[in-house]
Formats: sequence, C-alpha cells, structure tokens
Amino acid sequence: MMSTIIAGHDEAVFRSAEQAPRFRWALASLSLAVLLSSLGTSIANVALPNLAGAFAASFQEVQWIVLAYLLAVTTTIVSVGRLGDLTGRKRLLSAGIVLFTVASGLSGAAPTLWLLIAARALQGLGAAIMMALTMAFVGETVPKAKTGSAIGLLGTMSAVGTALGPPLGGVLIAGPGWRAIFLINLPLGILTLLLARRYLPNDRNGLKAERPGFDNLGTLLLGLILAAYALAMTTGRGGFGPLNVALLLAAVFGVGLFVLVEKNTASPLIRMAVFRNPVLSASLVTSMLVSTVMMATLVVGPFYLYRALGLDATLAGLVLSIGPLVAGLTAAPAGRIADRNGPQHIAAIGLLGMAAGAFTLSMLPTNFGVPGYIAPIVVITSSYALFQTANNTTVMTDVSADQRGVAAGMLSLSRNLGLITGASVMGAVFALAAAATDMTTARPEAVASGMRVTFLVAAALLVVALAIATGAYRRTMRNQNFVPQARSRAGMRSAADAQGACPPPTVMACPDTQAHASHGRPLFLDPPAARSFVNRVHGFHINRGGR
Repeated sequence: MMSTIIAGHDEAVFRSAEQAPRFRWALASLSLAVLLSSLGTSIANVALPNLAGAFAASFQEVQWIVLAYLLAVTTTIVSVGRLGDLTGRKRLLSAGIVLFTVASGLSGAAPTLWLLIAARALQGLGAAIMMALTMAFVGETVPKAKTGSAIGLLGTMSAVGTALGPPLGGVLIAGPGWRAIFLINLPLGILTLLLARRYLPNDRNGLKAERPGFDNLGTLLLGLILAAYALAMTTGRGGFGPLNVALLLAAVFGVGLFVLVEKNTASPLIRMAVFRNPVLSASLVTSMLVSTVMMATLVVGPFYLYRALGLDATLAGLVLSIGPLVAGLTAAPAGRIADRNGPQHIAAIGLLGMAAGAFTLSMLPTNFGVPGYIAPIVVITSSYALFQTANNTTVMTDVSADQRGVAAGMLSLSRNLGLITGASVMGAVFALAAAATDMTTARPEAVASGMRVTFLVAAALLVVALAIATGAYRRTMRNQNFVPQARSRAGMRSAADAQGACPPPTVMACPDTQAHASHGRPLFLDPPAARSFVNRVHGFHINRGGR
C-alpha cells in the first residue's frame, strides 16, 4: 500500500517536472505571437512618408496601409475567437501565424500600393487570430493561480512590440529600405509557428461533435457593423461630414439587427445572456473608455512635444517611447499583484492612478518642460498596465472554457474600438480646444491649451470608468451574499418539508401538513431549484459549470 502511494507521488512529481519546461515554451510561443501582432500595428506608421514617395501617392492614400490592418483586426477579432472555440484553438492559431507570415512576405514584395494594402488586410486577419487566441490559450496552459502573471507577460510583450515598432522601423528604413519592415516578420513568424505546434496543448477530440455550428449571419452582420463604425470614425480629413453620419447611423441600425438575429439563432456568435454578467459588461465598457484615453496620449503627445515644447523629431520620439516602456515593465509585476490581491481591486487602483495622471496633465504649465510631461505620463502608463492586466485576468478567470475565445476577442475588440474612437473624438476635442484647424502650424500656447482641455476630458472619462467598475463590483458582492442566504433558507424549507413541520415564520408560513402529505411532493424549493430561481431573478450565473 505504502509503495503504491510513494510510486503515485513520484509519478506526479515527475509529470510536474516534465511539464514545467513545456509550460515555459508554450508561454514563449504565445508571447511571440503577441509581439508580432503589436509590432505589425506600430512599425508601419513610421514608414508612411517613405511609402508615399515610393508609390507617388498622397498621404490620405498611404494611410490605408495602416487602416487596412486595423479594420481587418477590428472587424474579425470576435468571430475568429468564436471560431477557435468551435474548431480548435491550436489549429486556428497555427493557421493565423501562417497567414500573418505569408502576408508579411507579400507586403514586402508588393509592386503597387493597392496590392500592399490588400496584403496588409490579410496580415491584419492573421493578427486578429493571434490576438484573440493567445489570451484564450492562457486558460488552458496556465494554472488558475498564475493567470494574472501570464496575462501580465503577454501585456509586456504587447507593450514591447508597440514601443519597438517606431525605432526598429526607422533603422530598417535607413538601412535595407521600407520592404524590410515587413520581411523581418518572416523568421519571427516561422519560429512562432514551430514553438506553437510543438508546445501548445492539442485540441480536444470530438470538439466539432460536441458543439453547435458557426453563426455565419451573425459574423457577417458584426463585421459590417464594425467596418461601418471604424470608417465613420476614420474617414474624412479631420471633419465629421454627411458620409460619417450615414456610416454611424448604419452601425447603430446594424447593432439592433444583430441583437435580434442573435436572440433567434440556435448557435449565436455572442450569447446576449453574457451581458447580464455585470463583471464582463463592466470590463468591456471600462476597457473601451480606457483605450479611448490612451489614444489621447498618442494623438496629443506628439503635437505638444513638437509645438509647445519645441523638441525635434529624435528627442520627441525618445520621450514618446517612455510610456510603452513603462507599461511593459509594469505589466508582469501587475499580473503577480493581481494574483495575490484580487484583480478587481487592482483594476480599480489602476483606474484611480490613470485619472490622477490625466488630471495632473490637465493642470500642467508649459514651463515645467519635458520632466513635467514625463512624470504624469509615467503614472498614466503604469496605472494602465495595472488596469489592463487585472481587467483581462478578471474576465478570463470568470468565463467558461467554451467561451474563452469569444471573450478574449471581445476584450480585444473593446480596446480597438476605444483606440478608433479616441483617435477621432479626442483628436476633435484637441483641435476644438486649441481653436486650430491645422495643428502643425498652431501657436504653442494654443497647443498647450488644447492638451490641457483634452486631458481634463480624459480624466472625466476615467472617473466614469471607475464608477462603472465600482458599481459592478458592489453588485457582484451583493449577489454573492444573497446566494448563501437563499441556499440556507431553501435548506430550512426542505428540512421542514421532510419533517412535516412548519418552518420559522420569518421564512414562510407552512400550509396544512395533511394537504402537503396528500400531494406526495414537497411544496418548497430544494437547493438546486432555489439556485435556479436565484439565477432567473438576478440574471447572475452562480454555478460556473452551468455558464
């Protein structure tokens, strides 16, 4: 007997030791996938002037090199997340890495501008698959107690990719030329694919037979809605004309039609019931608001540094890289802090820190110079890393296994929508507050005034996000406190029912005992029925296995 126990213990220890390196390599493959997708977003921006000259195109035309990538990511990220849930995440992630790598090669070899734009759209589709499924894989490869740390590592790699893009792009353009900014993805993509195929967990057998089909109509509708919204926010030269209004109205109409279709579909792309979960709904809304604010730092920051502080391009680029660098250094420790102290508390602290930093920028005198700008930016970006890591951890640990892909897709979608909205709305606030139509020639005092007003609006948005997060947390705690009381009362009723005795008057008056016995069944809810009743009344899923 003792030898059997010892043998079993030794086997468990051996299995754990054997899985440790595999776990680390699996995280390495996911980290590289995140790095590639974020690098693809940021590295092309610095090449736009060179691409305009290479293809003899206008700035508005070469902007589509960036927009095609962002539109492809935004319109498909939820759908590919759900597709991974249905068909197998490893299979689809491998296909996404291959698509991204091949599209990078096509981008580097494109002979015309419009072929380059088409290749970038394909690259964006591959990036959407990688963004959606890397976070979904965390739930399968990482123990629940380490989820925050793993998501923090992915956040670090995302920030590194964002920060590395502009300087790496500048070096490659100055050396081999603009094609190298796309071709550099080829060796990285091949390495990522090899690691993913070797170390990520295999898809479960019988996955297709166990789950319903794919929602083609819902996918098409959602893609059209997101495309209309993204185009409404990005088309035009700084204005919001009739075309923008028409696209925005089409998106609003499409949302109503999408909800109607999803409610009447046997296998919906997004189950409308998930939005009754206050934690998930609040996480998505706050993520979008926070991304809107973060876009303000990218839109307003360069103009403030150039025009108000008089920095040249090199020094301004170094100052702008500090924010992503700080976020990258903070994300991994933020994950460990969230694991120890609870992600919802850490998310609230992150929102509070961001609001404080934005309010400080709104009061910033110009004579404080570069240090005066950097200090609140460090507070904002480090607090952003705290919030983002904790918020993602909250969602990915609370969602059921068969919905991880679509949940990760919705998180990424909320961020992308926030970035798109921020570029349009916060840019408009900045221009309106500065009272200038062309910010490149605006007076330094006007730019500084516009920056202060923009970040005052950003601070107000963060206060709203904090209120939403706090309200969701309090509602969750009330529901959790209600459940034990409901179970206790249901148990008291069942016990009284079994004994043919009346329960205490504070619970419910018992009907006549003889009438009860004659029916041969209990008149009070047993605990499972009580839980079902609580779920229906409050719309709150108590039993995680039933989500």
